[in-house]
Amino acid sequence: QVQLVESGGGLVQPGGSLRLSCAASGLTISRYTMGWFRQAPGKEREFVAATTWTGGVTAYADSVKGRFTISKDNAKNKQMYLQMNSLKPEDTAVYYCALARTSLPVSYLDTAGRYDYWGQGTQVTVSS
Repeated sequence: QVQLVESGGGLVQPGGSLRLSCAASGLTISRYTMGWFRQAPGKEREFVAATTWTGGVTAYADSVKGRFTISKDNAKNKQMYLQMNSLKPEDTAVYYCALARTSLPVSYLDTAGRYDYWGQGTQVTVSS
């Protein structure tokens, strides 16, 4: 059974940085896609960033481009990170790690329904 566990959330001031981590266990396939989504109170879940299994293709939501960086560490057994810089109050949300059991086409990287597994989420609050 695949399990995804996020960590690294917390409270940060505007302009600050956080790094989220997602550890995948129970994964036996080598081609997959991992992504980050977020959901703010009263809003729908939205795409943040995604990367294919090689890390060769990445995608970002327009709202985080230039501020967030997604990365994977295959040496650490499918560990994924989201480096978040220049954080804004509107980045406040629960952040979810997601995994698809295939290497998704670029056009589907931002589609939540294409992901098969989800973590429990980690809260990120940006406030002074």
